[in-house]
Amino acid sequence: MADILRRVGDKWSVLVVVLLELGPRRFNDLKRSIPGVSQRMLTLTLRNLESDGFVERTVTPSIPPHVSYGLTDLGQSLSVPVRALCAWSLANIDAIDAARERFELSAADK
Repeated sequence: MADILRRVGDKWSVLVVVLLELGPRRFNDLKRSIPGVSQRMLTLTLRNLESDGFVERTVTPSIPPHVSYGLTDLGQSLSVPVRALCAWSLANIDAIDAARERFELSAADK
């Protein structure tokens, strides 16, 4: 179970699932939409999500080939708790920022 939680809970996987919930996207579109992700890390994240059955890679024959990524039914079911986590994060961001500030101030006083 821990390996699954590590995989679906890492920041890149969460962001990919959030973006793909809206529909299939191409690699470069995903890369542009995720600030700070490297090409290598996005490739690894997509491969891992694909190997676990959350993401499907579709190649459309053309020149050059058109490759897109979309959520499978399992990936769509994962988007429900991910969306809830995002909503919780947004609802609590002010409290978290305040707690971090208090912590930094108390650490500076020590």
